[in-house]
Amino acid sequence: MKIRIYHILKNTKTEGPGTRYCIWFQGCRRHCKGCWAVETWDLKGGKEYNVIDILNDIFSTPDIEGVTFLGGEPFEQPEALMFLARNIKQKGLSIVCFTGYKIEYLKKKYKNILSEIDLLIDGEFIEEEKDFSRPWVGSKNQKYYFLTDRYNESILTKYKNKIEINIQKNGKIFINGIGDFDKLEKNLKMYTKH
Repeated sequence: MKIRIYHILKNTKTEGPGTRYCIWFQGCRRHCKGCWAVETWDLKGGKEYNVIDILNDIFSTPDIEGVTFLGGEPFEQPEALMFLARNIKQKGLSIVCFTGYKIEYLKKKYKNILSEIDLLIDGEFIEEEKDFSRPWVGSKNQKYYFLTDRYNESILTKYKNKIEINIQKNGKIFINGIGDFDKLEKNLKMYTKH
């Protein structure tokens, strides 16, 4: 089975509790105004991988608490999402999933996938409701759903939003996390001018 991925970050502390392996799914039909990940929208963009290769890479990554699925929109590729989630859970790793869909819709269409997710964060990004006061979310409408006993609301007081800047071997910069990316971009431009 194949999966189309925008980016993989094997070790991050900004996309959920603990140290996580993160997969940005490629493809999103929602196109939220103000989305910082516009590059993830193209359903034919990114790079295609074999899901077994992704699992092997996850299982060979040391010291991770779990895996986070983001996008794009993970539920655009439900078969691959389910396959990954089920196998990851069997290895005892936690799963956090971000989606623009509401949980009510997912319960009707993807109940089997939800059963594999520990923490679901739902709701599209709404630029007019931008809010960085809660961990891992960017707008007030987004909600947390603790779908297993792995996590509960107490983790929300243990974490604050952060931004990570990763410089890859090819020199490309990858920025992830939640925060004021516009302000960061302005500051970076000022820094590069001096």
